[in-house]
Amino acid sequence: MTTATLEDRNRRTMLFAFGAALAMLGLGYAAVPLYDLFCRVTGFGGTTQVASEAEADAAASRATGATYSIRFDANTARDMPWTFEPVQVTDTVAVGERDMAFYIARNDTNETITGTATFNVEPKSAGRYFAKVQCFCFVEQTLRPGEEIRMPVLYYVDPAALDDPNMQGVEQITLSYTFHRGLAEDADEAAANNEEPS
Repeated sequence: MTTATLEDRNRRTMLFAFGAALAMLGLGYAAVPLYDLFCRVTGFGGTTQVASEAEADAAASRATGATYSIRFDANTARDMPWTFEPVQVTDTVAVGERDMAFYIARNDTNETITGTATFNVEPKSAGRYFAKVQCFCFVEQTLRPGEEIRMPVLYYVDPAALDDPNMQGVEQITLSYTFHRGLAEDADEAAANNEEPS
């Protein structure tokens, strides 16, 4: 084997390795949005759907009279000193028809705190059929000391749930929210302490 052939082979191997490394880096950056898209399309992991008013109207036109019990759950992260709870713990909703639930958050401290709520749905098979038309999740809420806020969730259960074998026997769907301190607040606090935000 000549030196020129060996150099060509090494160059091709190096280019292949570099290309593979770039592809893996690209996949790393794309993984989060692709996973989010996958969860929203399939309802995987209890991810609910986001629906427009038109989609909610279309679902209402397919309402069958069947019902589900909806349980509303509220939690806070360990570092979140808020009281957070649903106004009503359970409700019965007709499949396809819009319903509204309210949650209350209260800042129990003497400082202004910003929080953001994340959510999930149980059982996970219900995620693809639980559609939110209006929601406070992923929207920063800033409460002054002692301030309280009522936050609505406008939702419906898609009638397609009744045709899914994975939903057979499901009588109750749980919508669970967890409030966390907001990222902007973490950055402000880190800047005040001359630290990098986590």
